[in-house]
Amino acid sequence: MTPIREEIVHVNGHPKKMIMFLHGYIDDADTIDARLQYMIDNLDDVVIRVPLSPYCCEVHEGKKQWYSMHRFDPNDDRKFVKTMNECAACYDKMGLGLMEAYSYLKPYMENCLNEYELEEKDLFICGFSQGATLAIYSSLLAEDRVAGCVSFGGMIAPHSYLLKNYLNTPDFLLIHGDQDNLVRYDALEFTKKHLKGMGSKVETLTIKDENHRISDEGVRAMVKFIKKRMG
Repeated sequence: MTPIREEIVHVNGHPKKMIMFLHGYIDDADTIDARLQYMIDNLDDVVIRVPLSPYCCEVHEGKKQWYSMHRFDPNDDRKFVKTMNECAACYDKMGLGLMEAYSYLKPYMENCLNEYELEEKDLFICGFSQGATLAIYSSLLAEDRVAGCVSFGGMIAPHSYLLKNYLNTPDFLLIHGDQDNLVRYDALEFTKKHLKGMGSKVETLTIKDENHRISDEGVRAMVKFIKKRMG
C-alpha cells in the first residue's frame, strides 16, 4: 500500500491529545482544513492532523479518495435504493475498500502518535463523508480504545463485519444534515442503533435544512465533544 506522505498539521501548545480529521471522497486536505478553523482556534494542547490520501479520485483527477466507490458500487445504487437496509447492503460490499484504506491509515496514525509520545487513548478520529465512515471503522478496530470519534455525514460500514469483529467501543458523535443528498439521513439512526448495540455511548446532532457538508454548527459541536473528553 502507498503510504500517506502529505498532511496539514496544527500544533497548539504542548499536545496532550491528537485529533485526526479524514477528508471525504472527491475531496482534499486543504478544503477540509478551511472548514476546521473554529476547532483550530478553540482547542489548547492538541495537535490536529489532516492527512491527504495518497490515491487520486477515480472521478476527479485533482481530488482524492480513501478507496474506490465505483469498484464496489459501480451504478451508485446506494444513493437510489428505497430502504436503509438496501443502502447498508451497498456499503457492506465496500468492506474490502475500507480494510485496504485502514491498512495504510493505521501505520500513519501510529507514527503520528509516537512522534508526540501519545497513545491511542489520546486520539480522536474524525471525518467527513467517506472519511467519516473510515473514522468509524478505524475507531472500532483500534487495538486500544481511542478518546472518541466524530462523524460528519458518514455511516457504519460494513456493519455486518464490524458487529462481529469490533475490538473497542469508544464514544461517538454523529452529525448529519436532514437534507443530505449523498449519504441518506436515515444513516444517522442506523449507525447510532448499531454502535449503541455494541456498547458505545453515542451522541447525535441533526443539522436542520442542511445537505452534505461540514457545517459551522457541527464543528462547534465537535469541539464541545472533544473538550468534554480532554479532562
